[in-house]
Order: sequence, then C-alpha cells, then structure tokens
Amino acid sequence: MKYEYKYVKIELKNAFWTNKPKEAYHEIIDEHARQGWRFVQIFAPATSGYGSASYFELIFEKASD
Repeated sequence: MKYEYKYVKIELKNAFWTNKPKEAYHEIIDEHARQGWRFVQIFAPATSGYGSASYFELIFEKASD
C-alpha cells in the first residue's frame, strides 16, 4: 500500500517566554481527519537562540491509489 503525506506548518506566537500556536491546531487535526487524513506526528524543528522553536508541523498520512 502506498501513502501520501501532508505537512501543515503552525507558527508560534513569541510572547515573552511563552510560545503558543497562532492557530487552533486541534481543529486542524479534526478537519483533516474528516477529510480522510490520519494524524501521524507533531514535528518541532531545531530551537532558536532562546531554546524554543518558532513553529511546528503537523504530519498527516492517507492511503493513495
């Protein structure tokens, strides 16, 4: 079976010491699930100078024909 993958980048707000998502990622996961995508993982890239990431990616997969 073959799979296709989709990556959704979620930017983070850099407000002092907290990095909160700019988008409601739970809703993004739910919407993709309704479209037949399976949530696989959240990927956070290498950290910035202050030890925190500026974004993360949601990774989805779906069986392809």
